[in-house]
Amino acid sequence: METNETIKEIKKQFRLFMNGVVSQSMREKGLDYKLNFGIELPRLKEIAAKFEKNHDVAQALWKENIRECKILAALLQPIDTFYPEIADIWVEDMRYPEIAELTCMNLFQHLPYASGKAFEWMAAEGEYYQFCGYMLMARLLMKGGALSERAENEFFDQALTALQGESGLVCRASSTALRRYACQSTENARKLWKMLHPLASSDRMEVVSLIEEVKIEADSSC
Repeated sequence: METNETIKEIKKQFRLFMNGVVSQSMREKGLDYKLNFGIELPRLKEIAAKFEKNHDVAQALWKENIRECKILAALLQPIDTFYPEIADIWVEDMRYPEIAELTCMNLFQHLPYASGKAFEWMAAEGEYYQFCGYMLMARLLMKGGALSERAENEFFDQALTALQGESGLVCRASSTALRRYACQSTENARKLWKMLHPLASSDRMEVVSLIEEVKIEADSSC
């Protein structure tokens, strides 16, 4: 099946399962996609399972300003043809946290260069680069990824700065990554607690909540 025909068939599937109530709810929350079918993730995974992974199809889907197309793009993109420069282009094009999180979950965490990109994006200027960097790091830590002493120090430097930065989006993502680090072991939680303790008087609820959770984890295993 040609790329254009596959795209048409995928969109046909979208129309079959569109959910107007969910779509309207998303619009009310400010998610102004060109088109949003309101299809839930489990159903989108079912649709993706009907098609073979295909680079051209995935790239064409990503270029559409349609929520479901972007989600399916990550599900249908082959790993071996998704080069680092393409990953940067995708992040540059991101506008919504949902798409960023799902792309990290469905595609980025499986890339052979995922760890390198996580550190690169955490240190980048753009808000969504940093958001994806921390969410990707969180995914890698959830999978049991271990950090060398040098990598760990770099992670702490970046994440603790992000916690106190102006972007609430990046603050939330860095907090998520730090939680995943702490949850790997009691030792990790205790080490992080010592670093976070000076921030206990922060007026940011995300920071205070993180500190409270890490303190609990420092006294017990996750």
